[in-house]
Amino acid sequence: MNKTIFSTGILFGALAVILGAFGAHGLKEVLSEEALASYTTGVTYQMYHALVLLILSGVTKIQEKNKKLIYGVFTAGVLLFSFSIYLLATNSLTSFDFKAIGFITPVGGLLLIAGWILLGFRYYKEKY
Repeated sequence: MNKTIFSTGILFGALAVILGAFGAHGLKEVLSEEALASYTTGVTYQMYHALVLLILSGVTKIQEKNKKLIYGVFTAGVLLFSFSIYLLATNSLTSFDFKAIGFITPVGGLLLIAGWILLGFRYYKEKY
């Protein structure tokens, strides 16, 4: 499981750099300042959670079953939060109206919060 968690952290981190560079160079001329700021928020939160996954993979105090839960919550949170922000921020560039999926952004945010709470709770709750 640790290899999967670490690999997901690497993937999210690399994608955050790629998407951040794309936003800074490829989108700055075609998006409003507000949309670009929103896009940047998605990249920032994705990178934070890529780093926490890298750390989680090396934490030995948390049992594997609990790591798996925390990993799942963080991963779902990143996918729902950051990726919905990318779609919403670039909505003006497509013919599909991504505003219809806007409700999943706060769900993703709640999952990210839940991941942090689970991480803290499980770390301090473990006996060994």
